[in-house]
Amino acid sequence: MRSWSNRAARRVAMGIVRGTLLTGMVAGPSVDLARAADARPDFSGHADVGWIVLDNKFISPPAGPGPIEDDPAYPHTRNNFRIGDLSNPILKPQTRETMRRDNEEVKNGKIAYTPRSSCMPAGVPSFSLFVVEPVYFVQSEKEVLITYSGDHQVRHVYMNVPHTPNPKPSWYGESVGYYEGDSLVVDTIGQNDRTFVDNYRTPHSKKLHVVERYHLTDSGKFLQVDIRVDDPDAFTMPWTAIQRYRRVERRPMLEEACAESNQILFDYHIPQAASPDF
Repeated sequence: MRSWSNRAARRVAMGIVRGTLLTGMVAGPSVDLARAADARPDFSGHADVGWIVLDNKFISPPAGPGPIEDDPAYPHTRNNFRIGDLSNPILKPQTRETMRRDNEEVKNGKIAYTPRSSCMPAGVPSFSLFVVEPVYFVQSEKEVLITYSGDHQVRHVYMNVPHTPNPKPSWYGESVGYYEGDSLVVDTIGQNDRTFVDNYRTPHSKKLHVVERYHLTDSGKFLQVDIRVDDPDAFTMPWTAIQRYRRVERRPMLEEACAESNQILFDYHIPQAASPDF
């Protein structure tokens, strides 16, 4: 099954990915980031390029229904957690009520959950809200790997194939993709309902369907992701959002274990293994 695997399997997989990246960094020539040699968009620069997200919230589209924003009465600062504006018409009543209860708990002092602070998979589209550490791309004919270097979480995008019938729900679901002009289009279904769609802790159901379009802007200095979210059980309508990354060059992907270094300040409910992986 195409799913987020256990730690042992991920470390083996990441050893392969890191070898690919480092090999590219040593031998890969300078290339035009706007296009790969076969005229497809190249987001890796022969593994010489990473991308760091500009903010841990989505950008609203120029028009039409968009993502949850800050509650005007509780603007976000570096010293508080995000409180979502529940007046957004995309929210179904049950979704709004779940968020209202969560907002009240956070206002009363509860530590707000985020996947990064809790060392958990973010799901899609929240993967695009991981901050500080770069995201790296490895592109091949049959698969694209999108790897967040913090804790080495990996998304697998299977190219030019249809979705499997009724995929078993998993943390990152099943992503299939194709190139359309200068964009990589990624279609994701089959996620479990244990993640949120944003850092306002907006819930979703297993019917969540996300389409992302990755493309370069500003002569390859930035990577933009145009996101469409549809979930008839959580939202009254499909909505869109934008995320942007800035390019970082010649920065190798370093090993970082989240859980081993993120437990000393607050109780973020980081999952603990009951027994060794092997």
